[in-house]
Amino acid sequence: MSARPKIMGVIPARLGSTRLPGKVLREIAGKPMVYWVYHHSRRSPLLDELVVATEDEEVRSYCESQGIPVTLTGRHPSPTDRVHEVMTRTDADIYANIQGDEPMLRPSHFELLLSPFLEGDVQVTTLKVAMDAVAAQEPGNVKVVTDYAGRALYFSRYPIPYDRDAQGGIQHYKHMGIYAYTRAALAAFHSWPQSSLELAEKLDQLRFLQNGVPIIVAETPYDTIGVDTEADLQQVNALFAAGHFE
Repeated sequence: MSARPKIMGVIPARLGSTRLPGKVLREIAGKPMVYWVYHHSRRSPLLDELVVATEDEEVRSYCESQGIPVTLTGRHPSPTDRVHEVMTRTDADIYANIQGDEPMLRPSHFELLLSPFLEGDVQVTTLKVAMDAVAAQEPGNVKVVTDYAGRALYFSRYPIPYDRDAQGGIQHYKHMGIYAYTRAALAAFHSWPQSSLELAEKLDQLRFLQNGVPIIVAETPYDTIGVDTEADLQQVNALFAAGHFE
């Protein structure tokens, strides 16, 4: 029987957000967002190691002051490329890319994300959650469509699938910003140039699809709020204040 693969979680965290500058250090319930991403991720028993990866000294300084494992990286065009740099310095078999603006993750998210690697031959996994037709119109909510086996067919900021005859009953799914990859898949991603679809949609996971790498998409019943705007931050703070997370 083969040994269980070693799994490392990497939290790419940078201050240079366009829509919400410095967001990973913005406070939620009195603590910087990166604290909550780390705190909730470390509850997963499937992660053998967990580290914050940043290009910013301010983020590194905060993490070190709190005893949060952190590594300084170079500047990169995407979070996935930052995770790749961490991969070149470590020895895990599987890498979970945990976005630094996802403070509401649960252990069940990681179970869905990582269990396929323990059960079969997969290269890349991610998550989706059902959303309504109104939310599907928002470009900030990335949509995903899959085949019957749960493999991604496409990711888009456009509301896919498109209900041409306006008959209703179409179920849209929001893509959640958390991924896992094998070493080989992550190395291949980094070796390819940015793809045309990736550049058009500003979605780096399309680099995998355009190069023929299947992405397994598991469905979770638990939505999260990826913090991209001031309104998102206020909404998450309200949820924490109401005792939904701790």
